[in-house]
Amino acid sequence: MSVTTPSVQLIGSPGSPYSRKMRALLRYRRISHQWILRNSTSEPADIPAVPVALIPILVLREADGSVASMIDSTPQIRRLEERFSERSVIPPDPVVAFLDALIEDFGDEWLTKAMFHYRWVYDADIAKAGAILPRWGRSDAPEDRMVAFGKMISERQISRLGVVGSNSTTAAVIESSYRRILQALDARLQQAPFVMGARPGSADFGLFGQLTQLALFDPTPAEVTLEVAPRVVAWCEVVEDLSGSQIAEADWVTRDTAAAALAGLLAEIGRVYTPFLLGNAAALESGASQVECEIDGRKWVQEPFPYQGKCLRWLRERHGALSAADRRDLDAILAGSGCEALFA
Repeated sequence: MSVTTPSVQLIGSPGSPYSRKMRALLRYRRISHQWILRNSTSEPADIPAVPVALIPILVLREADGSVASMIDSTPQIRRLEERFSERSVIPPDPVVAFLDALIEDFGDEWLTKAMFHYRWVYDADIAKAGAILPRWGRSDAPEDRMVAFGKMISERQISRLGVVGSNSTTAAVIESSYRRILQALDARLQQAPFVMGARPGSADFGLFGQLTQLALFDPTPAEVTLEVAPRVVAWCEVVEDLSGSQIAEADWVTRDTAAAALAGLLAEIGRVYTPFLLGNAAALESGASQVECEIDGRKWVQEPFPYQGKCLRWLRERHGALSAADRRDLDAILAGSGCEALFA
């Protein structure tokens, strides 16, 4: 390993919310790393293949020359926690850590529906994404190639709207939920600088990743965000690089204050994400070709999503692994939010 090559590399793109999530987290944790644009000439050739062609790819290089690579931001965060101890994003209290993981999952798996919906449904957003996304990796590529690449990206992503859950039936649910998420986050940020207290948790970075696109890039949701919660726009700009922030162990929200502090976000999770996860799990279990359930008083229809079936299983396993006392405290926090139905 060259002395100029950090032991951690992150291969991603500015248009990828999960890439932005992980880049901001690495900056906050002050982990020396190298940010590499996907499909650029800087992308290393020696990394092991990943199982699915997704970004970001986290590359870990050891002193003995061995190289490991992995995808999926949630396990990436946990792997970094094993390797680096300073400025953790996982609260030490297991009850608070569960709430942190639940909100991170909500950002990753529900808020992404709004991100994908706005980007690939509205004409202005499609036009901007098609023009900008292909040019990040190679700004010096021939123009005709970039135009063709942009058209290919747009067509491919629009064709995946049904997989993510955006369609004429679900659009109103997605857009109403996005406004409520902004309102809940805005209310929380009036109490503390981060969702998880005076220091960010993985939940903060999960929400932030999607909001880098919704609040800062795509024109339609950016206009909505500025209208509903300008504080959230400012917060996204700040969370982009928290390397200079000072933190203390006492900065976490506590299990005694979590119910009030996180009430707005937990209520939205219970209102929309819980019925989706349960409906998706039922469809997967029965082998149905479509998820059909009711969310926020409206019909929801989409293709079953196997990964989000795993998300529910992981949340339930984590809930079951808590001590009896911790589980009682957690269940008391979740009671009345709608989230408790996940663990009934």
